[in-house]
Amino acid sequence: MPTPRPFLGFSRPQTSPAAAPKPLQSGQTLQERQWLVNAFAVGATRAPAAAAIALRGVGFRYIKRFVLQTELSARFSCISGKIVLGEASALTKLGAASEADAPHSFALRLGPDRPLAMEAGVDLAPLTIAYQTYGVLNAAKSNAILACHALTGDQHVASRHPITGRDGWWETMVGPGRPFDTDRFFVICANVVGGCMGTTGPASVNPATGEPFGLDFPVVTIRDMVRAQAMLIDSLGVDSLFCVAGGSMGGMQVLQWAASYPERVYSALPIATAARHSSQNIAFHEVGRQAIMADPDWRGGRYLAEGARPAKGLAVARMAAHITYLSDGALHRRFGRNLQDRAARTFSFDADFQVESYLRHQGSIFVERFDPNSYLYMTRAMDYFDLAADYGGALVNAFRGSRTRFCVVSFTSDWLFPTSDSRALVRALNAGGASVSFVEIDTDGGHDAFLLDVPELFATTRGFIDAAARDRGIS
Repeated sequence: MPTPRPFLGFSRPQTSPAAAPKPLQSGQTLQERQWLVNAFAVGATRAPAAAAIALRGVGFRYIKRFVLQTELSARFSCISGKIVLGEASALTKLGAASEADAPHSFALRLGPDRPLAMEAGVDLAPLTIAYQTYGVLNAAKSNAILACHALTGDQHVASRHPITGRDGWWETMVGPGRPFDTDRFFVICANVVGGCMGTTGPASVNPATGEPFGLDFPVVTIRDMVRAQAMLIDSLGVDSLFCVAGGSMGGMQVLQWAASYPERVYSALPIATAARHSSQNIAFHEVGRQAIMADPDWRGGRYLAEGARPAKGLAVARMAAHITYLSDGALHRRFGRNLQDRAARTFSFDADFQVESYLRHQGSIFVERFDPNSYLYMTRAMDYFDLAADYGGALVNAFRGSRTRFCVVSFTSDWLFPTSDSRALVRALNAGGASVSFVEIDTDGGHDAFLLDVPELFATTRGFIDAAARDRGIS
């Protein structure tokens, strides 16, 4: 769990500790927490003020909208701050919308006087950046590690997810005794701009309209994400990051950090990534975007305002993308051509094969926690990423004279970001005079190997981090 810290201008959702349900505690399931939310809602007639506070803690605007869309409006009233819900169990279907404006994490809230200057030519304000921290910042403020999440990740890098109840997405790497040892380091992870877990994005309420932004939200780039993270790091009082680390889209952020703020990055660990998105990867992303936008419930991106949700389109997008995260060897080893709970083919379009059932499951659980419009924005940000283009067409210019030390990691079975991409990056770093080491890890885990239990990755990371820590004087 995050180390308790003074908020100093940061805030959690506006809830009362004495009255409202708290974020998931160790050993507490999502269902148990939801029961608490429902209990407060059902008890509104007895304690209306407490219920109102509790409901605001899970996103009051979206609760009201969801109740209306599920034809519970007759059972909903909000008069002089009193809330009455007749069927509060409907709240369990809120998903990511409940986190958009009320995240279960720390949140930095920046006013109109501190806008984010975006590459689209828009100054985004006000701005909220949702984040988690683990460990303690040392007196010298020299032990901070920024973990950057991938396309569908979030700030809950080593915390139980508030919607799914699952473990953090990088608990194999972050925690006591892990390569990013929280007994030694202060680990920060922020939901990126355009995300849907509390940082301002298309599911957030547009203060100008009182409705979710939808497609009125400006297009986001990797550089925009990094600029916002820099604003967060500034607010935490950290001048220089000991390490910036991440895989896939997170790796793109690592490279952007090293290029944009070389003096602020002591070490960088880009994993399974590239300095630009390939034509093939852009094509895969376009298939996913079209699946979402072809869903009738997408409503031109206004589904939240209109009480709909393009769940089928998002599920198909996730299924298609998930294939690219795996390798042929891993799929064959895990599923082969095995049938799913049946002895023979059904001669129908049911999920006859285990791999079909697996992909359908991946699609169905994804829609519970992710916003469809955010998927559009995140994939577009990756597509636009081309670090060399921002530096006169030569990647070496992005890192020339850099004093940051790099460790670049790739996986033999990753065909989404193949080793050739990492080698091109290493050549540019060498040409620019940077300190760089490179490891290609032999595994059939595919692109997602950076999220899996891969001993060689742990050993590589631990060795790199420990050496850099010794040189920086971190005990």
